[in-house]
Amino acid sequence: MPASAPADAAEPFAAPAPAAEQQLSIPAPPPAPPAFAPPAPYGEPPAPAAPYGTPAQDAYVAQEAYSGHEAYSRQDAYVAQGAHPAQDGYPAAGVGWGAGTPYPPAAFPGEAPPRKRRRRSGLAAVLVVTALVAGGIGGGIGSWLETRDSSGGSTSVAAAVSPKDLSRSPNSIAGIAARSLPSVVTISASNSQESGTGTGFVFDSRGYILTNNHVVAPSTSDGKLSVKFSDGSSYPATIVGRAQGYDVAVIKLAAKPKEKLVPLPLGNSDAVQVGDTTIAIGAPFGLSGTVTSGIISAKNRPVASGDESGGTQTSYMNALQTDASINPGNSGGPLMNASGQVIGIDSAIQSGGATDSEGQSGSVGLGFAIPINQAEWVASTLIQTGKPIYPIIGILRDDSYTGNGAKIASGPVQGQAAVTANGPAAAAGLQAGDVITEFAGVPIDSGPTLVSEIWSHRPGDKCSVTYIRNGQTHTTTLTLGSRVGDAQ
Repeated sequence: MPASAPADAAEPFAAPAPAAEQQLSIPAPPPAPPAFAPPAPYGEPPAPAAPYGTPAQDAYVAQEAYSGHEAYSRQDAYVAQGAHPAQDGYPAAGVGWGAGTPYPPAAFPGEAPPRKRRRRSGLAAVLVVTALVAGGIGGGIGSWLETRDSSGGSTSVAAAVSPKDLSRSPNSIAGIAARSLPSVVTISASNSQESGTGTGFVFDSRGYILTNNHVVAPSTSDGKLSVKFSDGSSYPATIVGRAQGYDVAVIKLAAKPKEKLVPLPLGNSDAVQVGDTTIAIGAPFGLSGTVTSGIISAKNRPVASGDESGGTQTSYMNALQTDASINPGNSGGPLMNASGQVIGIDSAIQSGGATDSEGQSGSVGLGFAIPINQAEWVASTLIQTGKPIYPIIGILRDDSYTGNGAKIASGPVQGQAAVTANGPAAAAGLQAGDVITEFAGVPIDSGPTLVSEIWSHRPGDKCSVTYIRNGQTHTTTLTLGSRVGDAQ
């Protein structure tokens, strides 16, 4: 807050003149004004010391998959069936997850800041902890100083509060938060080399928790996984199944909770409209039980996200976009509608480019959630079989193509045919080199957009396909095939 002079600052004045002899012919000379210095204007108190440190961890951001020339490839061709590359190579950096880690406590004067632990590079880290926390502390101190007079007494006036004023409608954001928070959990995952935290929520009363795959990924290498509820109780958990391509995971509590589990009600993400109210609950920067709100900013936003180190498979989603504040640590948490129903799983954020020396980023009001209709089907499949199932069309796509649409590779890639023999695409008449411009009525402008749209359907669905071959536009219909398990 900039320093400013108060409105009532004193100004120079003239002292009264002393009495003069009554000589009518010779008036008394005017007295010289006394030396006077006005009070110094009020100054702002010194800025508080920088409060919190941030953990060392790489940051990633979600990026909209719009044009074919976006940096999505480290090779010329990828497998559109399940969105897996023909070889080890994933969409390039610029896309990523919203999960994060808690920040260490503040270092007070005279105390050394806590030592930083190594954090998982695959989880987005803290970008603006200092700005957020310092902003909160600065605002709080400034407000306190402005309500004190020079004698140290308070000049604030407290309004009378009646019990009626404290009540909230069950359908208000406060009411929804009150009944939802007990069903939202903070998840901690770690192994000997890395750790991270994220969010999840109760999927059913048997102890199943729904979250993101990248939230639980650190626990897969002989690591540990724990779940903490809003009442402070904590339980170990095990992974039931992971779908890396969908970025969905189901875990289960290893012990029966002392309180009855209440699943969050699931809504219909297909019925969501732009402008609808959204409510997000999670643990941004480790602050469990944080509630934010906003609106649905867009639907069917194609987003590819992943670990830029290449250690984790890229995921694709036909996402719900929201301006509700979503930060590292919100990943896996519920995005709810105005009725308190879950309509999506918070998964990724778009960075505005403002990062610290460690490349860490935070929310700029562009958050992306996996639609719950898709996530519910994936979760149910994982509970039943432990393995994900992906719809496929049986092609290799050429991501070096810079025109509009998704191009099928012009020839074999590492011995694999561009169009799988007897696969869905081949049966529908698609050929190598065709450019797909529309799928199931949705315009396709890039390879990742095609994958996001394919994965929003289920195996067995019949989908129309518009494509260009030799400058001519054609339309056909194909039946989606399936693939079981994540490609390694």
